[in-house]
Amino acid sequence: MEEEEDILESNLHPRVLSSLHTYLGDVEDMHHRTAFLDAASVFNLPLFSLHGVVLFPGATLPLRVIEPPFVAALERALAQVDFPYTIAVIRVHWDAANRTMKLASIGTTAEIRQYVRLEDGSLNVVTRGQQRFHLKRHWKDAEGVPYGEIQITEEDVPLRTPRDAFGKLAPLSNRPRSHAISHMLSSGAFWPQWVYHMFDSYCLAERAADMWKQIVGVPSMDSLVKKPDALSFYIASRIPVSESTRQQLLDIDGITYRLRREIELLASIDLIRCKSCQTIIAKRSDMLVMSNEGPLVAYVNPGGYVHEIITLNKTYGITLTGPSAIEYSWFPG
Repeated sequence: MEEEEDILESNLHPRVLSSLHTYLGDVEDMHHRTAFLDAASVFNLPLFSLHGVVLFPGATLPLRVIEPPFVAALERALAQVDFPYTIAVIRVHWDAANRTMKLASIGTTAEIRQYVRLEDGSLNVVTRGQQRFHLKRHWKDAEGVPYGEIQITEEDVPLRTPRDAFGKLAPLSNRPRSHAISHMLSSGAFWPQWVYHMFDSYCLAERAADMWKQIVGVPSMDSLVKKPDALSFYIASRIPVSESTRQQLLDIDGITYRLRREIELLASIDLIRCKSCQTIIAKRSDMLVMSNEGPLVAYVNPGGYVHEIITLNKTYGITLTGPSAIEYSWFPG
């Protein structure tokens, strides 16, 4: 049986393998899935504050938990009865103005999907983003375990333009200008079709998916076009922009407004710059998708640091430092 499984795994496409996070070892699947937490409800959950990481609903986040307080936090999440296998994840960043570390106000709950305990007491974990939340306060308990009081975000529903909003009208270009203007200005009148499309979640989802296909190519998002809410989170978690910009996308309340901002970002992506010095290091056309999850994927290294990685097939002004190694490879083969 083990031989058959090894053969099957070896036949998997490299993009599939890299999205499985096989470098974490033989992680055990959690067969019990958590129910979604009630919107607007307030809960206390173990809190994981991560540098440089913005987690979105539906996105995969691998963790290597080494520090004792976070190991204890994870153990509590595995044992808690009311919200089993659930943690709160939030971005932490350096606030230059106040010269201090600062937590974001909006984060995402994560469900523990797979985990394995290692001999040294650390844990390797694969989690998946579930629901956005507002962080009301945070603290460490008597044992130093980080906790957060969170309020689950009440998400809106996708907007659809009413079918009869403009269905009976002739195209705007076919009507006299004076009639079009008076029609738009009259009380309770129809607006031109393009105005409605600016706020129709499904039209925006189609447009965003088309732009993604032209710019990134893979993976295909055709199956998500009919789910604008899921599509908006999918693009936000994988679009190659700065972590602060993705935090802004996570902060946005409203599917329509998030999709409109993503369309703007997709239209503006041309050059990729160094995070530190802003030097141009690649062009948009140099992006190389190495994972089924898209051009931007989170991986964790042996030291427990999570890195959101963009892969490129050509770079400029980059110098390699240190020896290469195949141990803990994020990209098998």
